[in-house]
Amino acid sequence: MKLKLDLHDIYNKGRDIDAALRDVMDEAVRKKASVVEIIPGKGSGQLKKHVLRFLDQDDVKPLYHRVEKDSRNWGRLFVHFRWKPGHR
Repeated sequence: MKLKLDLHDIYNKGRDIDAALRDVMDEAVRKKASVVEIIPGKGSGQLKKHVLRFLDQDDVKPLYHRVEKDSRNWGRLFVHFRWKPGHR
């Protein structure tokens, strides 16, 4: 299962961005998604940095396996999950 979060509509609302990121990560854990695609957009790169800082938080980092920056579209990130049988 793949989930997608497009941040274009809330790019300038810090609390809404964090809430949306928290919601999609919680949903990924609940549904045992394999990937979450996050689209911060290209812009100045500040939103992408905000997303990466969010993903690097101590309480978020253990939830996922790795983050991949799309080499063909630098306005997009993939958060990969690895689920073990019986995990959460």
